[in-house]
Amino acid sequence: MSDAPQPTTSGSGPSAKKASRVGADLWPRVASGVVLASVAIALTVAGPMPFAVLVLTVALIVSWEWGRVVRGTDMDMVLAAQLGGVGAGIMLAAIDLPALGVLALAIGTILVALLSLGRNAGFSALGVAFAGLPGIVLLWLRSDQGFGLWAVLYIMLIVVVTDIAAYFSGRLIGGPKIWPRVSPNKTWAGLIGAIVASAAAGWIYAAYCPVPALPEKLSIGGALLAIIAQVGDFAESALKRRFGTKDASQLIPGHGGFMDRIDGLTTAAIAAGIYAVIYGPMAPALAILTW
Repeated sequence: MSDAPQPTTSGSGPSAKKASRVGADLWPRVASGVVLASVAIALTVAGPMPFAVLVLTVALIVSWEWGRVVRGTDMDMVLAAQLGGVGAGIMLAAIDLPALGVLALAIGTILVALLSLGRNAGFSALGVAFAGLPGIVLLWLRSDQGFGLWAVLYIMLIVVVTDIAAYFSGRLIGGPKIWPRVSPNKTWAGLIGAIVASAAAGWIYAAYCPVPALPEKLSIGGALLAIIAQVGDFAESALKRRFGTKDASQLIPGHGGFMDRIDGLTTAAIAAGIYAVIYGPMAPALAILTW
């Protein structure tokens, strides 16, 4: 955009400039985001099994998208192996056997690597963990009878707030880019906005959570998860740039594919799972909320 003064008309001026920064795809993004969030929250609250159906569906779709990005194909034997490993892992976690679920993912990873030798075997194998491990972690947390629902909602809330705050802070404030070669639209302003907003969301969440969680802890946890979620966003952007793909698919209007939506949730969930395994394996949800 030129720095010269522009005449103020219905299509120009400060408001028009802000609208152009936000992006023409704003309303499709908002509409599809509201629908997806509503479905996700409803199934998460409905119980462990409806939540398991949600996790399994998303994991299988992500597996398909991963194959499109990495191997440029919609269906092959490698994808069949990934679907089998991810599906088995998710279903085992859904019946309270998360350790066996991780074992199923490991077996699926080895099989995918063997089947895809010479065709980006390492990246293909990584897709099994990307699609399946976050789901197993979230199902493990959700199955915690005491506070599983609250721990999962906390992680989901922080990731959603991170995405929204990063998008609007980056578009409206602009400024220096973080890593333009990988993700040309992500700015330091967007990252800082995401951290601040997620910290605030964690503080507010503590007021409504039935767990005796200290606001400052959930606030700090929110800020840390925001950073981790942004790392996941960058990692997925790097993957797509490596294979010359803009979006994993076009399944979600204004957003691309499910891979493009859960990249931050993937790393946040895995980080939360690692923490819970180390500090509270017998009560993982409580470990997340009261660290």
